[in-house]
Amino acid sequence: MARIGVAFSSSGLTPGEIVECVQLAEELGYESAWMTEGHAGDQFAILGACATVTTRIKLGTAISSVFVRSAPTIAMAAATVDHLSGGRFILGLGSSHKVQVEGEHGIAFGQAIPRLRDTVAIVRALLRDGVASQKGEVIDIERFELWFAPLRNEIPIYLAALFPTMLQIAGELAQGVLLTYPTLESGRRAAENVAIGAKRAGRQPEDVEIASLLPCQVADSSAEARERLRFGIAFYVGFFPRYNRLLAEAGFTDAVAKVKAQWDRGHRDDAARLVPDALIDAVALAGTPAECREKIERYRASGIALPIVTPRGGGTDPKARVAAAIRACAP
Repeated sequence: MARIGVAFSSSGLTPGEIVECVQLAEELGYESAWMTEGHAGDQFAILGACATVTTRIKLGTAISSVFVRSAPTIAMAAATVDHLSGGRFILGLGSSHKVQVEGEHGIAFGQAIPRLRDTVAIVRALLRDGVASQKGEVIDIERFELWFAPLRNEIPIYLAALFPTMLQIAGELAQGVLLTYPTLESGRRAAENVAIGAKRAGRQPEDVEIASLLPCQVADSSAEARERLRFGIAFYVGFFPRYNRLLAEAGFTDAVAKVKAQWDRGHRDDAARLVPDALIDAVALAGTPAECREKIERYRASGIALPIVTPRGGGTDPKARVAAAIRACAP
């Protein structure tokens, strides 16, 4: 059976509905289920609930921000979900975005890479030893002790990465890398940079898995599916500088600039209308069930070892729309 994951983000589902969809994904043979961080519910709480009603599917964060939770809190949450799931947890970490960390959480954003490195070191120390004391580059921990024994003394860590610097750091530190909005060139480019980092750290590049979230809308026609994704892509272009750069560098510089200009003027619907079909087709799953399954295989062939379908909700019944995508893309 082909390996495939599913992730939940801006779907409009309640936490309980996400748990039900994870149960469905397990029944259909998905390898893993991932919960993003943002506004869709506390990821560790939702994954903990999933752990108690599933038996096989792996559960991961995609991703947990190293800014909005302390490193010991992340380690403790990871160890908790790993216990509840019987050793099925994967910890996805990343820096998130300045516009979110500062604008939405009121926390200063800076020195993201040193903070990420320090967080990984503290998490691994707590899982391995049950206690951590560290004077890091940006995080100093006098002493933090876990008052329960982790089920595993090492949990796989995947790092969110889009550009060469972070991809190479993932090659140095992680068991996997998490991409998003990938083109069919993204897997190959990620592998090249992961290999640079891995070799720098004396590791084997093949020990670092290339995984990617794949924004998804399944509909009766590709035109309808694209229309459902158009506003979400405009939001990512308009609000997140990093995704603006990513999609511009995917070959859509002019289109991204036009979308961003309308978004900044407050003309959100106009911005969405300017998202070209070619951009949606390049970085997402948008189409009929057959078209989406065919695109997943193209992503797999391009070097993305673990495609992670990320259904977008919307409409009058978001759960039905998400469940339909999970069924359509099942292995």
